[in-house]
Amino acid sequence: MLTVVHDNDRSNDDDGRSLLDEIVRDGARQMLAAALQAEVAAYIEQFADQVDENGRRLVVRNGYHHERDVLTAAGAVNVKAPRVNDKRVDPDTGERQRFS
Repeated sequence: MLTVVHDNDRSNDDDGRSLLDEIVRDGARQMLAAALQAEVAAYIEQFADQVDENGRRLVVRNGYHHERDVLTAAGAVNVKAPRVNDKRVDPDTGERQRFS
């Protein structure tokens, strides 16, 4: 039989956070990371055929941005977004293209 246990002393919590909350935040972080990785991979693949005069790709992965907190329904989640180096130049404005 299942019973409800009220734990008022929070001996298993860190600053009022329950284990379940941490699991939800970790799941949200993993889902956001996977979504960002997929978006970057699709963007890079879209321009894989564009190369410079030396045969090098103009759009490539370039590490990660600094970590930042993203506010979700599960609370603040620390996310590290992948960085893209896009060397293509807009012919009208002369400015480099950007991925965000």
